[in-house]
Amino acid sequence: MVNHKRRKLLLKLLAEHQSATVQQLVEWLNASPATVRRDISWLASRNLLVRTRGGAENLAPKTRQFPLKSETFQHNIQCYANHKRAIARYAAGMCSDGETIIINGGTTTFMMAEFLTDKQLKILTNSFLMAERLLVTSQNEIIVPGGKVYREQNVILTPFDNDITQHHYAGKMFMSVYGLSLLGLMEADPLLIQAEKRLISQAEKLIVLADSSKFARKAGLILCGLDRVSCVITDTNATDNAVQLLEQHGVEVITVPADDTAPSPALARYHAHYDLQSAALMEISH
Repeated sequence: MVNHKRRKLLLKLLAEHQSATVQQLVEWLNASPATVRRDISWLASRNLLVRTRGGAENLAPKTRQFPLKSETFQHNIQCYANHKRAIARYAAGMCSDGETIIINGGTTTFMMAEFLTDKQLKILTNSFLMAERLLVTSQNEIIVPGGKVYREQNVILTPFDNDITQHHYAGKMFMSVYGLSLLGLMEADPLLIQAEKRLISQAEKLIVLADSSKFARKAGLILCGLDRVSCVITDTNATDNAVQLLEQHGVEVITVPADDTAPSPALARYHAHYDLQSAALMEISH
């Protein structure tokens, strides 16, 4: 068996069994003890498993030094990044210490985390990426729902109606959306509809973070009408017609110029470390 296939299988076995001795891996992989030890060393050096005396352990989620991002998230966060970052910065500036806020999963809302590091907030989020980032970089109190993590959507969904998060109320909810139209906020994924409708009902003001490209996007699912939206923060590329239509429906529209400044050193280190881990995984898969 070639190296990359054997190493991928080794990681899969550890994910299933949590830990294994060298001898067990020798039998499962049909490889020599020397080969298995070299594979363990190679994977451990890339922070993909934990090397133990006589074997290896699966890298537990709580010890991972990078978030698990889907390919869709990786792509979307790079699209209109400067516009999204400016919108996120403005949105974070609307938060005051001591407030309780809700932040949904999305690439623009995720960028808010960089600008919330010095805040003292209670933050309810269904985004495990947002929760992980804020726990590492800030002193904010983080609340997440119990349930299943859906990697592609990067959200936590609970199947229970009496989840603890339903008892939390927020003055503001900051939300990313798939698209905006006169019908309201649009989504393409039914799972997100389920998660976000519940969160919307727990906030007084709904603040939508949407770069100007979202005005041209159509989807088959309506999350809520414009009458539920208090404010839309977008970029200066939004057309006058789009802004005026929102304002005619009683929605406050705030436009901000693109942010051309570099991310903070802490954010750069955070993504640099993630990129190293991604490169290691890519090396295994090729």
